[in-house]
Amino acid sequence: MDFIDLYITFFRIGILTFGGGLTMLPLLKYELCETKKWITEEKLLDCYAIGQCTPGIIAVNTATYVGYLKRGILGGIFATLGMISPSVIIITLIAMFLQNFMEVAIIQHALMGIRGAVCALMLNTVYSLAKKSLISIVNVVICAITLLLALFTDVPTIVLIIAAGVCGVIIEKIRGGKKNEQ
Repeated sequence: MDFIDLYITFFRIGILTFGGGLTMLPLLKYELCETKKWITEEKLLDCYAIGQCTPGIIAVNTATYVGYLKRGILGGIFATLGMISPSVIIITLIAMFLQNFMEVAIIQHALMGIRGAVCALMLNTVYSLAKKSLISIVNVVICAITLLLALFTDVPTIVLIIAAGVCGVIIEKIRGGKKNEQ
């Protein structure tokens, strides 16, 4: 894999991703796990979790981390540039032209339709990743508790992720200790 391939792959992901970090998961999964086979789905989830834990935009953080894993610091730079280039281009074009048309009904309807499609793609990805990630009752319980806290409290995302990681370590240590006693 060369640096140009990293740039082009993440440029493609960046140009086709609307709506933020979660919306890129289906495309990341397709491009990185299925087409390129650079990483497994499990590793993608790890990269995405790290991308969410670190300051900044999830999509960029994830691209940087995957690029770094594949080709070191320069790989991270090329993947990041690939991910942000489409946004810079699109935002520039929008600023130049679309602002005058935002009140046009057809533009508003098109954006509403895009939001619906993005939600469907996100749900599909969450479902397929959950099938591979929620492999034990411990995973399911941690997922359910984290979801409830995320929905009904103002606990910051980073706190939820760290707490879930700590719970996973503690539970596995306890389970591992019981296995060693038997």
